[in-house]
Amino acid sequence: MKQSTLIWTLLMIFGGLGLLSVQIFRTQGAVYVREVPVEAKASQPESPEQVYRWSKYQQVPAKEKGEPGVSFSLSRTIGLWVAAFCTLAIFSFLYGDNPLYKFTESVFVGVSAGYAMVVAFWTEIVTNLFAKLLPGLARISFFPDMEEGTKASLLYLIPLVLSVLLLWRLAPKGSWIARWPLAFFIGATAGIRLISYLEADFVGQIQNTIMPFIVFDSKGAFLWIESLRNSIVIVGVLSCMVYFFFSIEHEGIIKYISRLGVWFLMVTFGASFAYTVMGRIALLSGRLNFLFNDWLGI
Repeated sequence: MKQSTLIWTLLMIFGGLGLLSVQIFRTQGAVYVREVPVEAKASQPESPEQVYRWSKYQQVPAKEKGEPGVSFSLSRTIGLWVAAFCTLAIFSFLYGDNPLYKFTESVFVGVSAGYAMVVAFWTEIVTNLFAKLLPGLARISFFPDMEEGTKASLLYLIPLVLSVLLLWRLAPKGSWIARWPLAFFIGATAGIRLISYLEADFVGQIQNTIMPFIVFDSKGAFLWIESLRNSIVIVGVLSCMVYFFFSIEHEGIIKYISRLGVWFLMVTFGASFAYTVMGRIALLSGRLNFLFNDWLGI
C-alpha cells in the first residue's frame, strides 16, 4: 500500500470513529416523534356509522424531547444513520474509487430498481390490467371501493398478450417473438412523442416568436422594457436560423447575422450549463444541510 493511501485511509477511519464517538457522547443523531391521534368516521347506507382511530407520529426537534407525548423513535434513528452513512460513502468517491462507494452505489441502484418495480406493479399491472380484466376479483382482493357489477374490458387483453410476448425473450427458443411487442411499443411511443414535441417545441416556439417589436400600453405609453425583450427574442431566433441556413454562403451581411446567431447560441448553452450546475449545487447543499443539521445537530 502506498504511503499516501495509508495516510488517507487512517484519516478516514479515525475521522469516522471520531464522529461516531462525538455523536454518542453528545446524544445527537437521534430522532424524536410526537404521537398525534387521528379519528375518522365512515358510514354506508343501511349500516351504523363506524369510527376509526389510529395514531400518526410527527417528527419534532431534539430540544422538545422532554415534552409530554414525545418519545424516541428507533426506526427513524436507524434510517437517519443509514442515510448519513450512505451520504458519506458516496462522498468518499472524492478520495477515489473504493469498495465503500461501490457498495453504496450498488445498494442505490438495487433499491431504485426494486422501488420502480413495486410502483409499476401496483399502479400499472394491478390497477390498469388486473382490475380491468377481472373487476370482481379485484374488488374482493384489492379495491373494496370499486363499484359492484363493473364489467370486464376485453380490450385490455391486447396489452396482456403483448406483455407475455415481450417476456418470451427470456425463453430459450423463439426469442424473436419479443420483437413484435417491442416494435409496437417503440412505434407508439415515437408517434405520441412526435405530436407532443411538435406542439411544445416547434409550434410553441413559433407562437412565442410572433410578437411586436414596439409595445404600447392601453394608454398609448411606450413600454421600453417589453419592447427590448421582444426585440432580443425576435433577433435571436432569426439570427440563429440564419446560422443553420447553409444553402447560401455566409458572406457579407449574412456572415455578421450568423455570427450574431453564434453569440446567442453560446449564451443559451452557457445559461443551460449554469442551470445544470446550480441544480447539482442545490443537491450538494441539501446533503450538507442534512449532515450538519439533521445528523450532527450543529
